[in-house]
Amino acid sequence: MAVSGGSILKGVVIVVVIVVALLAILWLTQRRLIYLPDNSAVPPAADVIQDAEDVTLTTTDGLELGAWYIPPQADERNVTVLVANGNGGNRASRAPLAEALSEAGFATLLFDYRGYGGNPGDPNEDGLALDARAAYNHLVDDRGVSPDQLLYFGESLGAGVVSELATEHPPAGLLLRSPFTDLAEVGQRHYPIVPVGLLLWDRYPVAEHVSTVDVPTTVVYGTSDSIVPPGLSQDVAAAAAGPVEEVDIEGAGHNDSVMFGGPEIVDAVVGLAERATTP
Repeated sequence: MAVSGGSILKGVVIVVVIVVALLAILWLTQRRLIYLPDNSAVPPAADVIQDAEDVTLTTTDGLELGAWYIPPQADERNVTVLVANGNGGNRASRAPLAEALSEAGFATLLFDYRGYGGNPGDPNEDGLALDARAAYNHLVDDRGVSPDQLLYFGESLGAGVVSELATEHPPAGLLLRSPFTDLAEVGQRHYPIVPVGLLLWDRYPVAEHVSTVDVPTTVVYGTSDSIVPPGLSQDVAAAAAGPVEEVDIEGAGHNDSVMFGGPEIVDAVVGLAERATTP
């Protein structure tokens, strides 16, 4: 039986309406896909890590954020690490990293973004930039940490946070764990038929930022990362303006335990500290 032109047109219209509706839903709910906070209450710092202190950070837009300061347990290196988390969990899930760094002689600041770890507010790119500045100001202004003794550690989405911070406040060294070139590129890899670049509000252009920051940089990635393809991390390393070292962790995925304070990660921080702070 022949199909009329009107029926075909009607079918095309229905498909177009469905596609537009789906894109509208994605556009309106995209931050729920990007940010996956654990907003449950975080226990006192000292209950989780020996000698750790609870800290309150105040952002320039008036939010109070929870954070932990962890002093060094071993021979002190006089180097502090500011850790910017990825898009999931909260600071308690980074305790293994902070403990490992403390044992290696580093002081560490773990903080939660707005909307994470019991903090007020909703996460977005501009807000996380303010949160990172509050963390930086606490270390430099309140604790007297010199920027030339400060390392930034950015985990995945946190690489976008600290690379942006570094454009205004360059650290002694920059460690990017599982970084992507920009968020749109990651989204396009996972949703190839969606015009991610047109829909995305938050961009996190890591490669663009590091191309303007001339500090020692270390890029760490797992060779089996299925969330941020290793090639994107390699592209970030290639874009960096400063001297770069790449550390590939064979067989590691994005959220494997080795990526949260394993020996390869700690060795990478130690190596960066030696490169960045040795006269």
